[in-house]
Amino acid sequence: MINVRFHTFSMLSVLVLLISATSFAQAEPKILFKLATIAPRGSYMMTLINEMDAEIRKATNNEVGIKIYYGGVQGDEKDVLRKIRLGQLHGGTFTGHGLGQVVSEIKVTELPYHFRNYDEVEYVRSVLRPTMEQLFEERGFVVLGWNEIGFVYTFSKVPITSIEIARQQKWWMWEGDELARAMFDAFGITPVPLNFKDVMTSLSTRLIDTASSTPYGAVAMHWYERFEYMNEHPTTNVQGATIVSQRIWNRVSPEYRQKIIDICRPYFARLSLHTREQDRKSIEVLKKAGIQIVPFDPGKNQERFNFIFETSVKARESLVGKLYSRELLDRMLVLREEYRTKHPDSHVEIIR
Repeated sequence: MINVRFHTFSMLSVLVLLISATSFAQAEPKILFKLATIAPRGSYMMTLINEMDAEIRKATNNEVGIKIYYGGVQGDEKDVLRKIRLGQLHGGTFTGHGLGQVVSEIKVTELPYHFRNYDEVEYVRSVLRPTMEQLFEERGFVVLGWNEIGFVYTFSKVPITSIEIARQQKWWMWEGDELARAMFDAFGITPVPLNFKDVMTSLSTRLIDTASSTPYGAVAMHWYERFEYMNEHPTTNVQGATIVSQRIWNRVSPEYRQKIIDICRPYFARLSLHTREQDRKSIEVLKKAGIQIVPFDPGKNQERFNFIFETSVKARESLVGKLYSRELLDRMLVLREEYRTKHPDSHVEIIR
C-alpha cells in the first residue's frame, strides 16, 4: 500500500514538474518585442525567428520574447515604421528601403551598378556596420542583426537591350525610394511609385510591366508569372536588418542586452546564407518556367555599359548631402577599391 502511494506521489510530482515547465515555455514574457515584416509566413525566416525566440526566452529567464507579424499584414514598411513611432509595434525586419527611412546613409552600400558580388559588398558593409549601428542608435533604434536580401535583377515583358527600350517600359518604383528616384531621373525614365503589396495587382492590370527583384523574391511573391525576361546583370545588392525601438530596448535588463544581440547575430547570418542558396535555386525555377535571360556583355556593349555606369555615378553624386555625406561616400568607395585591389579577379554576379 505504501509502495502504491509512493508511486502515485512520484507520478504526480513528475506531472506537476512537466506542467510547470510547459507553462513556463508558453508563458507570456515580461517584455514581448512585437515586430513586423513583409516576408511571407511559412518562410525560412519564420523558422529561424521561432528558434531565436526560444533561445532568447531561455537566456533571459523568460524576460524577453519575440512576436512577429508576417506577410505585410501590418502594412508596407513605411506603415510599420509609423506604427513603431505610435508605439503600436516595437520594431521590424526591414529591407534597405525601410531601413533607409530611418538611416538614409544605409543607401550608400546599395548604389546601383557599384558592386560586383557578395564578397565585395560584404567587405564594405562589414567595415561600415559600426557606423551604421551608431546612426540607428542616434535615431532611436537598436540593430538586433543584419541580413542580406540579395542581388536585384530587372524583370520585364520584353527584352531590354537598350536605353531607348528601357525608357519605353512602365517601371515599378517602391514608393518613397529616393535612391531609385534619382536613378530613374538620371536615366530619363518616369517610374510608377507603388507600395510593395500593390506590385502583383499592378502587373496584372498592366499599370506596370517592369520591376526589379531578387530571383528568390520574384518566385516567392509569384511576380515571375507576369514576366518573360530577366536581365543577367544585377543592378544592386539590397541588405536587410531587424531593428527595435530604444523605448522597448531600454526596458530590458542591462545584463541581458548584449546577450540578446549575441544570440540574434548568428541566426541572421544563417538567414543570409539561406537567401543566397535560395536565389541560386530560384534562378533554375525561373528558367524552367520559361523566363529568358537577357545577356549583357560589356565587351560587346561597351558604349551602353559606359553610359549606365556614368549615369549611376551622376545619380550617386546628386544624393550627396541628401542621403549621405561626401565623407561617407568617399569612405565606401575607398573600401570598395581596397577590396578590388586585393581581389583583381573578382567577378560580377551575373545570371549563369
